[in-house]
Parts: sequence; C-alpha cells; structure tokens
Amino acid sequence: MKSGTSNGYFGQALKRVEDPRLIKGIATYVDDLRLPGLLHAAILRSPHAHARILGVKTEAAKNLPGVAGVFTGTDINPACGLVPCASSMPGLKAPRHTMLAGDRVYFVGHPVVVVVAASPAIARDALDLIEVDYDSLPAVTNPEKALEKDSPLTHPDQGTNVAFTWLLANGDVDGLFAQADRVIKQRIVHQRLTPMAIEPRGCVASYHAGEGSLTLWTSTQIPHLLRTLLPGVIGVAENKIRIITPEVGGGFGSKLDLYVEEAMCSHLAMRLGSPVKWIEGRRENAMSTIHGRDQIGDYELAVKNDGTVLAIKARTIADIGSYLQLLTPTIPTLTGLMICGCYKLKAVRFELTGVYTNKMATDAYRGAGRPEATYAIERLMDLAAAELGLDPAKIRQKNFPKPGEFPFQTATGLMYDSGNYQRALKKAQELARWDALLRQREQARQAGRLFGIGLSTYVEICGLGPSKIMAAGGWEWGCVRLEMSGKVTVITGTTPHGQGQETSFAQIVGDRLGVPMEDIVVLRGDTASAHYGRDTYGSRATAVGGTALIMSVDKIIAKAKILAGALLGASAKKIDFRNGRFWVKGKPKNAIDWKRLGQEAYEAKNLPANLEPGLEASSFFEPKNCTYPFGTHIVAVEVERETGDVKIVKYVAVDDCGPQVNPLLVEGQVQGGIAHSLGQVLFERTVYDENGQLLTGEFTDYPMPRARDIPEYVIGSTVTPSPSNPMGVKGVGEAGTIGANPAIANAVMDALAPLGIRHLDLPLLPEKLWRAIEEKTAGRKMKKPRSQS
Repeated sequence: MKSGTSNGYFGQALKRVEDPRLIKGIATYVDDLRLPGLLHAAILRSPHAHARILGVKTEAAKNLPGVAGVFTGTDINPACGLVPCASSMPGLKAPRHTMLAGDRVYFVGHPVVVVVAASPAIARDALDLIEVDYDSLPAVTNPEKALEKDSPLTHPDQGTNVAFTWLLANGDVDGLFAQADRVIKQRIVHQRLTPMAIEPRGCVASYHAGEGSLTLWTSTQIPHLLRTLLPGVIGVAENKIRIITPEVGGGFGSKLDLYVEEAMCSHLAMRLGSPVKWIEGRRENAMSTIHGRDQIGDYELAVKNDGTVLAIKARTIADIGSYLQLLTPTIPTLTGLMICGCYKLKAVRFELTGVYTNKMATDAYRGAGRPEATYAIERLMDLAAAELGLDPAKIRQKNFPKPGEFPFQTATGLMYDSGNYQRALKKAQELARWDALLRQREQARQAGRLFGIGLSTYVEICGLGPSKIMAAGGWEWGCVRLEMSGKVTVITGTTPHGQGQETSFAQIVGDRLGVPMEDIVVLRGDTASAHYGRDTYGSRATAVGGTALIMSVDKIIAKAKILAGALLGASAKKIDFRNGRFWVKGKPKNAIDWKRLGQEAYEAKNLPANLEPGLEASSFFEPKNCTYPFGTHIVAVEVERETGDVKIVKYVAVDDCGPQVNPLLVEGQVQGGIAHSLGQVLFERTVYDENGQLLTGEFTDYPMPRARDIPEYVIGSTVTPSPSNPMGVKGVGEAGTIGANPAIANAVMDALAPLGIRHLDLPLLPEKLWRAIEEKTAGRKMKKPRSQS
C-alpha cells in the first residue's frame, strides 16, 4: 500500500481513539436514549415450548393506569409482514413466523402479547395482569429424535421436522475410501451456545407523521440491511427509514438479524404516535436472541499409513431451532464448505440435514459454521496421528499445500487466496518451544500427572464479499471528504462495534492522504450519513470496507492534482504528491497543502474549467474473492485427576491475517476470540430439558470464562498478503474462535490419552472429565492381578 505521509500510521500499534468515551462511561447506548413522550414496551413470552393458545385476556392490563396499549397477534400480525430469511435453498420449508404468536407457540420465549406503557415498571406490572389459556402440546428438543417417525412436529402443517437437506459432493469419494489403509471415524457433537453479549438487544422507534418517516435506533450489526428489510415488514418505504446504531455492547453475530422486536416497536410507534423503547432482559436475551452451533456429525477420514489424507465424508444434523432468522439455513453449509481445512483432500461428501425443534432459532455466532468445520477436521487429524503412531505436527505438514500452490482450489470448490501454513506452524512451534514442551509432557507423565499438548492448524473464510455468493450483495461503500478547513471526514458503510475501525480506518486514510489522524473523523452506523453499506460480519470490514475508502482517497488525490496544477500553473501529470503536499515536479519548495486546496475547492473562485467544486469521493468495492486467514494454535494443559479441572499451562497463537493495519487491534481480536473458545471448550452449553424448558437462561446457570480462567497468551503472527484487495489484509475478528477450539480440546484429549480415553464431546466440564478418569481408573483397578503373599 502506497503511503502519502511520513507518519506511517499503517502498521502502528496505536491505542483506539474510541476507547476514552467508552471507558469514561460517556458513550451512548440504546438504553441511554430519552425522547420526549417516550413509551416503553414489554413482552409477554410463552412459558411453553409448544402449545395452542386458546384465549388471551388483556382487559385488566389495559385498565392499569399508565398503559398506552396492549396488543396480541390478532392486533399486530395483520398489519405486519413475516420475519425475513435471506437464505434461499432448494426445498427449504419455512414456517410463517409472525410478529406475535398466532394460535400456537413453538418455543419458550415466543412473544405472545406486547404492552406499551409510560414506564418500564408499569409495562412489567401490566404483563402480570394478562391471562393466557394454553393447551400444552408435545415438544421435541433432540434433533435426532425429531427425525424419528413418531416424533412430535414443531410445525404440524409441514408434516415433517426436516427444514432442508443439502449435499456437497466432489471427487471420487468411494474410490478414495477404497484405497485407504485406514478410515478414521468419529461422531462429534457441537453443543448449542448462547452468545450472551454484555449488552442485550434494545431499540427505540420514532415516527414523524408529517413526513411519514421512521427513525429506528437499535443495537445491531446491520443498520443498512435492516433499512432494506424493514419496509417489507412494516410497510414504510426504504427512503423514509433511517436506522441509527449507537454504541453496541457486543454482537458476535447475534445482532446480525432483523428481530420481531425491532419491527414491532416500529409499527407501534406509528400506531400510537409516540416513540417506543424496548430493552431486552437478561433471561429474554438467553431465550429470544439467536443461539449458535448445535450440530451433530458422523465424520469419516480416509488416510494412508504414511499419513496422507485422501477424502472426507460427513453426515451432519443441524438443529436450527423452531423458525428461520436471517441466515439460519446458510450457517451450517459453511461447515461443509470449510471441512477440508488446511489439507489437500481430493474428495468430499458432506450431507447436511436441517432440523426444526422447539427451541430458539440458530444463526451466525462468532465463526458461524467455520469453528464446527475446523474442530471436526482438526480432531480427525489428531485421531489419525494417534492411530497411525505419527507426530500430530508432521501429519499436518505432510498434507499442507505448498506456498507455491496458491491460489489453491479445495475439494469443496473454494479458492484459497494465499497461504504459507508451514511458516505459521514453524513459528508457533518456536514460540511454544515445542521440543521442550514435549519433554515437559514426558516428565509430567512419568510423575503420574495428566499433561497434554494440543495443536490446531486452521484456515477460515473471511472478507465476505463477492456478491454472487451473498444473499444481499457483498460489496461495500465508503466516502471520504476533505472539508474546507483541511480536516477529513470518513464515512463507512460498515458498522464497527468493538473492532476499533474508527482507529484503523483513520490510520488507512491518514497514511494515504498524508494528514494527521487527529484531523480525521470516522462516521458509521447511521444510514442518513452512511448512505450505503453491507455492514459488519464475517471479518469483512477492513478487507472490503477499508478498500472502498482507499478507492475514495485515490479519487480525491486525482482531483486535487488537477486543482493543484491549475493553482501552480502545471498539468496534473506534472504534479507530485507526498506527505499531504502537492508541488510541480522538481519544485517542492512551492508546495501547497490540503488546507489551501480545501479552501480553493469550496470557495471555487480559481477552479479550472469543468472541475466541480468540493473534494469528496465515494466508492463501491466489489471483491473478486473472499480472503482466507490461517494460523496455528498450540496449547499445553494439565488435568487434575481428583477434580477434572483443566489448567492451561501454555497458550501460543500464531495468526496470519495479512498485513496488519494496527497490531494492537489484531491482538485484541485474537485474545477475545480465544476467550470465546475457552468458553465453548471448557464451560458453556445451552441446555433445554425434554419438555423444551431452557435451563441455562441466566449467568448463574450459563458459566462463561472469568478473568481467572484466561491464561497468559503468547501471540505471534506471519504475514501472507491476500491478492483480493490492495492492502492484502484478510480479517481477524473470528480467527481466535476458529483456531482455539480444537487446540484446547486436542490438548485435553492428549492429557487423557494415557488412560485410553479417545474422545469426549464438548464442553469438557470438570465432572465429565472426572467421570471419564474414574471409569478408566476403576476399570484398571478391577483388572489389576491380586498380589501373591
């Protein structure tokens, strides 16, 4: 990337410019908003996983002083559209999911009645006065049982619990399995997870009757997509809708949807003529915001005795919950697309069945289908190494594509852009002191301790962009404006919410324009200023959104050269530009700067013929391919025999996301991603009982990593630029989550290997490990021969 300044911001580990307002508590979140005449909504949700609604009595609630309205499905649904799903799939069976339940509820948390009142307390009190007569129906929460003939049906009108089937098949799978010396088989369960963002969802809707316009403030990752989708639900034209995203206290994919509450508050604001606020409670968040993962797969890997992997096949069931959110059917297909991992598999067959159950819908959660793929292939590689008596690192190296083989087409049809997997593995081993770590394990085992080393080499698909693979377009938009004062305003169509792009985008633009970062303001998250955008998910903001800004900067520089040439008496071709200054070639002493050019561009008194006033440019960037970050994570653990507790002794992560705009931001993203994985591997699981009751709806029941559980990380990186964008960047927001799961799990299983324990499904809770250890230990004690006296 060419730099226009000696500041050299690109590549500097700078502190985030957005942090002071967040740390001081002076930032604005949705719940901080106070509008004149504001009303508050509260929602009565179903306590049943499946039931008919025989009647609803709302009179007492309506008569409570301070209540502005009480609405059931009969009131709301005829005036609103259905919850949209952007995923299209042949044969997809989609239930009609309305704003409020109609004559039936099909998951605990299903909205039944909404109350709007003068205060949150009055709204909650009114909920207690509503009587709903339910006729409980059989529910199903196990996706395998949901496929049985006599299973209760989540949606009886569809006649089946199968939502869709999807097949990805390429190459001679049967022939290659026939050639295999060994077939590694493993059933793997990816447990359901609850995103549990620290800020639950919330929104405020305000309608201007005179203009016929709606403004919606909402804690979301996708304001632009909401603006596109909302008209089909509430009947207000897209150009009459403004979506504003204030600060977002965590998203992780769970705010990558249009939810019923956003549409319902918008409708009620129009209906009542007053702004309406709804803020989600913690238990509401657990049962009514999307969940992640929840797959069961039977995997088979064909291998030769020398460790060469040939082909993989899988039969996977995805429990997608009770209805479809925006991307629900698409997420598990990403598992199939990435199932080859870093390896030169020649053939693949991935059979996927999406199943409805009486649970909350699943959708994108940090990694979105890719952690499941990486976990599966990396567990299989470790199992193959163990069965063949091979070094787990060497079997991986043997099957990597060489750096010169990129772009590399996988058996699933993806084209990996660039890679040097060998270098990342080597660097991780160096940072981990691999040989010393192996000796440490041997010494621990000789002392009777359960010490294990885990390895994961991963690749992920990021920079989601080519429009041909995206439901709503994969381009991104950006705008850069040089103000009259010489200051710079940057407007991005992405929606940063913790990634730090107010900082990194200022670094990119500051370098290219040659202006100080403190002179740059980055605007985001408001469709009135960021007119276009495809928003933030899939680690795409810098690779796609940052490139749109570079294109805009280059347009401004080209125009500025014309203006500078006119002012300096030369053609644009004879103008040099560097460090924010323009001059005629060979005459740097007569240079003019951006401040002068800003004044001239807007005063417009000395413009050359046919040059428009102003210095502003916007651009759409359409990438030709996704990006494919990769890396190696190495973990050492010790498992306590007496309790099953896992202690992480060492954690090394080497990630390659291409050139790093800001290494400090990269490290923060990697650390956060690993923390998510620590939760999935060692603590977290979303549990429903057989009646569909959510048992993990509070922090007290849903354990997540605490500060004491986070180990000291050793963070490293390699740099392999992507050819998909001019900066070569790849994305890093999900890298830690994708690379860490199998590394931690492989370490724990390696620690238990001397006991003959081959595989345990996540989460690896202390009780689960203790029981497995006790079972093997007890078995050995029983087999121990009697000593002879």
